[in-house]
Amino acid sequence: MANPKEQVQKGSEEVQEVANEPVEVVQEQIEEAGKEAEEHVKPLDEVLGQAERAYMAYVEAQRQVASAYRGNEQQIAKAYKRAEQQAQNIGDESIRQALMTRGEAINEALKVRDDAIAQTEKAYKKAKEQAEKTCEENIDAAWKKREEALVQAWQHREETIEQAWNIYAKLSR
Repeated sequence: MANPKEQVQKGSEEVQEVANEPVEVVQEQIEEAGKEAEEHVKPLDEVLGQAERAYMAYVEAQRQVASAYRGNEQQIAKAYKRAEQQAQNIGDESIRQALMTRGEAINEALKVRDDAIAQTEKAYKKAKEQAEKTCEENIDAAWKKREEALVQAWQHREETIEQAWNIYAKLSR
């Protein structure tokens, strides 16, 4: 960049040169300067246009970012709802399985109980039959022993009476 004093001095020199020249030359120079200014203005307009487009692109990008954040938030909410529903479904399925397992276990326990009752009843009937059989055998044996004892007692009575008659017969002779 040039020194401002030098620029002012240069400008003054140009103005003096222009003042010394004829009007037509000055008009040509003014037109050329106007064209140069227009050429300089166009790039400034272009720069401003670019700046406006860049700003609009920036605003649009901000809007898109905000939209993307909202979209992302909605997707996260949907994912959370899906995960929550899956957890609910898994929990419900686990409860249903637990209830089914409990029901099966209760049914199995009832079956085991019924089998145990049936076996106990069968064992009871068998023991009762055995006890009745044993009792009948013991009663039969007791009757036989009683009969034998009665037969022996009768025989002993007969022998004792015969001995008594034999003794009486010996004494009475």
